Amino acid sequence: MAIFGLWVINKAGGLVYQRNFADGLAQLTSNEYLVLAGTLHGIHAITSRLSPTGSSSGAQVIEGESFKMTILLTATGTKFVLLTSLTEMTAETVLQKVYEAYADAVMKNPFHTPEMPIRSEGFDTRITALIGTGQSS
Repeated sequence: MAIFGLWVINKAGGLVYQRNFADGLAQLTSNEYLVLAGTLHGIHAITSRLSPTGSSSGAQVIEGESFKMTILLTATGTKFVLLTSLTEMTAETVLQKVYEAYADAVMKNPFHTPEMPIRSEGFDTRITALIGTGQSS
């Protein structure tokens, strides 16, 4: 299972959670991650309007030469993005479990403000159990 990173993007295009799970990824600053999240949000909005068959939820998978971005769009407009290897086949299942963890650990937390950065130890713990520590083995 080659999962490189996880992003959570709010409905306005702001990055509210970012975590890497593999060594060797480009070292980006916080501002660079924010710009990338905003850009992906814009691309997603454009692809939702380009569908020749009518309404579309936008891009669900974007592939590069050495990685794949799988996007889960929720009913509230929050996007969960998983960066994986091209051969990773469980990305959709992992994203669904991440969404469940988000609903349980973040949205049910009375101290969390929606659309703001996620600062939840319970969410981090569940992500670690689901994906790993972020260290290569």
